[in-house]
Amino acid sequence: MSNVAQKMKVLSLYKQMIRESQKFSSYNYRMYALRRIRDAFRDNKSLSDSAKIQSELEYGQRNLDIIKRQVLVGQLFQTDKLVIEK
Repeated sequence: MSNVAQKMKVLSLYKQMIRESQKFSSYNYRMYALRRIRDAFRDNKSLSDSAKIQSELEYGQRNLDIIKRQVLVGQLFQTDKLVIEK
């Protein structure tokens, strides 16, 4: 896979994860997910090995699926908003 195509996939995955994690109804879960996503992408910014990048993309895709599932579960059990959210 070309370097440009990998960068586009990484950027797309990053945007999807950020968008999906902003759907968490709970402030604490939302902020934790956003922080973890930003930190993970920042930590792996310097990767240059194509195989390692591909494995990290697969790992990120699995985590995106987890985030989507948890957002859905969280919406089933709505709670009152925290004071910080009002």
